[in-house]
Amino acid sequence: MTGTSIAVGPTLVVVLAALTLLAAAVVWLGELGSGRAVLFAAVRAAAQLAAVSLVIVAILRSGWWTGAFVALMGTVAAVTSARRIGVPRRIGWVALAIGAGVAPVLALVLASGVVPWRPVAVVPIAGIVIGGAMSATSQAARRALDELATRHGEFEAALALGFGQRLAALEICRPSAGQALIPPLDQTRTVGLVTLPGAYVGVLLGGAGPVQAGVTQVLVLIGLLAAEAIAVLVVVQLVAAGRISRAAAPGGRCR
Repeated sequence: MTGTSIAVGPTLVVVLAALTLLAAAVVWLGELGSGRAVLFAAVRAAAQLAAVSLVIVAILRSGWWTGAFVALMGTVAAVTSARRIGVPRRIGWVALAIGAGVAPVLALVLASGVVPWRPVAVVPIAGIVIGGAMSATSQAARRALDELATRHGEFEAALALGFGQRLAALEICRPSAGQALIPPLDQTRTVGLVTLPGAYVGVLLGGAGPVQAGVTQVLVLIGLLAAEAIAVLVVVQLVAAGRISRAAAPGGRCR
């Protein structure tokens, strides 16, 4: 272990347990949701990362296994996002939105050579971009569907004025769905001033210098912005077209 590495041992376990219990207690006592959900999420994260740590060495030795692992990450992201949106039967369309954001970003950074074609570099970059696109897709679709359900009367009025169904839906849901980009925009604007995000800290802990860490973080942040912007655009169009909806309603819209 180097002087910049996280100390692994009993103390780390105690600290993680204390932080988990603190988060669960705050959520429960503050009536913000289910404290049990916080406990479950923490335990699941630890178990999943432990499992990944056991197999990651084998995965990183093979380009084919690396590609399969990235595909698995994308599949899990689509399933998770579809459930979060409340459309578990629309996984294919949700996957399309996530993939539309992820594919051009990965293609550009890999084809340009900015990120080397090495499994140890591809897996973390792909995971970060897929995770960001998943979150943006979930938030944008939820906002869009909620807005259409709440303002269904305005949607009907737009139809009466001669708007097509897709254009009428876009007029209602697009501004709200676009708010899903506020968190990544704020993170990008304040990086280095308010927060030092994970990629920067991770590269520093790995022994690289501050300049290399900063370059890596800028690449990650701008790549995330591009992926999330595309994912939000595509998912809003899919919602407006009725491809992603929670319940059948006249015209295929969600009430």
